[in-house]
Amino acid sequence: MDVLHTAIWVDDVEAMKAFYTEGLGLEYSREFVGDDGVTNYFLTGESDTELQFKYDEDEDESGGREVEPSGFDHTAIAVTEIDDTVDTLVAEYGGSVDQEPTTMDDMGVRISFVSDPDGYGVELIETLE
Repeated sequence: MDVLHTAIWVDDVEAMKAFYTEGLGLEYSREFVGDDGVTNYFLTGESDTELQFKYDEDEDESGGREVEPSGFDHTAIAVTEIDDTVDTLVAEYGGSVDQEPTTMDDMGVRISFVSDPDGYGVELIETLE
């Protein structure tokens, strides 16, 4: 068994692409339009697990999202320079800070929580050496 991908509805697919590819360094892996007209855009990091954005450009401002996220808390992404990454995501890619970078010495990491342009939570984790 393995986790293959997580799919989320997005309102502004271009802003989300920029946030995750340019701001966080994830890479485009593939995309397709389903029989229902919904665009499915996939990103990946160093593993095979993908983040999938679902968007229906024929819908109104909701991008096709029929319900608000329920029970979803955050996506965790490894970064190398957490302070610079947080600053860049906020200044250039429409992110907002939910929790400033914090060092957790007992775990050997620095973490921060930000929200992406659609308001989804993203935990950034920098492993300390």
